[in-house]
Amino acid sequence: MQSMRLMPMPSRNRGVLPVNKPLSALALAGLLLSGCSLTPEYQRPEAPLEAAYPGVAPAAAVDEEAVRVADIGWRDFFADARLQALIEAALESNRDLRRAALNVEQARALYDIREADQWPSVGVGGSATRQRTPGGVSPTGEASTNTRYEVGVTLSAWELDFFGRLDSLSEVALAEYLATEEARRAAQISLVAEVARVYLAERAAAEQLELARQTLEARRGAFDLVRQRYEAGAASRLDLQQADVLVQSARVSVAALTRQHAQALNALNLLVGETVADLPQAQPLSAQTVLSDLPPGLPSELLSQRPDIRAAERQLMAANANIGAARAAFFPRITLTAGVGTASGELSELFSSDTGTWSFMPQLVLPIFDAGRNRTNLRLAEVRENIAVVEYEQTIQNAFREVADALVAREALDEQVEAQERLLEAQAGRLQLAEQRYQGGVASFLEVLDARRELFDAEQSLLQTRQLRLTNTIDLYRALGGGLAEYTARNQAPEAPEVDTEAEG
Repeated sequence: MQSMRLMPMPSRNRGVLPVNKPLSALALAGLLLSGCSLTPEYQRPEAPLEAAYPGVAPAAAVDEEAVRVADIGWRDFFADARLQALIEAALESNRDLRRAALNVEQARALYDIREADQWPSVGVGGSATRQRTPGGVSPTGEASTNTRYEVGVTLSAWELDFFGRLDSLSEVALAEYLATEEARRAAQISLVAEVARVYLAERAAAEQLELARQTLEARRGAFDLVRQRYEAGAASRLDLQQADVLVQSARVSVAALTRQHAQALNALNLLVGETVADLPQAQPLSAQTVLSDLPPGLPSELLSQRPDIRAAERQLMAANANIGAARAAFFPRITLTAGVGTASGELSELFSSDTGTWSFMPQLVLPIFDAGRNRTNLRLAEVRENIAVVEYEQTIQNAFREVADALVAREALDEQVEAQERLLEAQAGRLQLAEQRYQGGVASFLEVLDARRELFDAEQSLLQTRQLRLTNTIDLYRALGGGLAEYTARNQAPEAPEVDTEAEG
């Protein structure tokens, strides 16, 4: 702890502080007194990360010329103009993101309040008092009525932060404010990715619905042909019933997909926050293009790219600073209350000569017995710091797992889409052969029925696989911290207070 000796104020009357100088002397004392911080030195915990992602060689992950995913704007990543318009609307109207921004403003206000606690509160006030004293208690034995008018400047309960309690609480509020800002950024990244995911789900449902409708029309046409053959005696009643089964199953698919598409559209509108009109033309899933070749980089880069990891570390720093405040509670707390002004029994003589008055009331509170409250508060602060360490490490591990899962699925999904396309071609060829065999009387209509059913299933599966591949790329983009750069370039976040970079480790 640093200490500083206060020099006596020069005065003609050595025992009395001059009337017009006490407040200035107190302010000077507060500026000269420098306390010490009892907050432990912050050290960033060792990150529980592997040297490289599964299936990615460390040497391949190091590419100095590669652009970081966190620096790729969402307009550069998503080429669909309709999706871009929806994301832009969501960034303006989504209620969750708006609430996250308001949480930042709230945390900033709390930090400003903590900062203000370190400065004295000076005010100007006046009072008038009229009091009657009965003769039984009066020194003269006669009843009297006294009047007193006062005007002055007061300094109320200013705490001298010798042991850094207020400074530690200010550090806590600052770290929580910065953590809230990082949480807002993480919410924006999640929002951009979620809008894209829900949009792709809506597009997939729309394409599946259109496919089901086309299939229904085709099966109705096939049913009419079978009915004509049945009426002509060229087809059995079983063939007619099987054709009707295809029609009814297609109707079921159309009804189910109509419901799914409507619900997906409602989910998209709710996520965006409004119903956007005059949207650009939608593109099919087969025409959707995103930057699929995203460089994963090294796992250690997640510490700087992911806002949720930075937010968890800010919370850890807040818990560390809270230990300093808990330690300071064991030491004396000194507060100063003072005032200077004028007082008179007559209002007309309030500012006359020889009416000056002043007061000086220092107070020292030293904890002696508190039933273990301070010790328990310190132990609680230390436990909360340990919890924050665990949460920080868990956030890192979750981020690593998200990136690893997306990388593992990337190559597998590319192969799955290709295989699904080949399967669709094979099923289409099979249906063509089955219909030729049926027309030639070589095969039964059951063979055609199975071929048409499996062709429809293959078409639906291809749409779902394409959606899954696009969604996986979006998940990798979000997991690597993408979806923030362009928005912050247009809407700068509130300027954060200066932070001690040495304390960040």
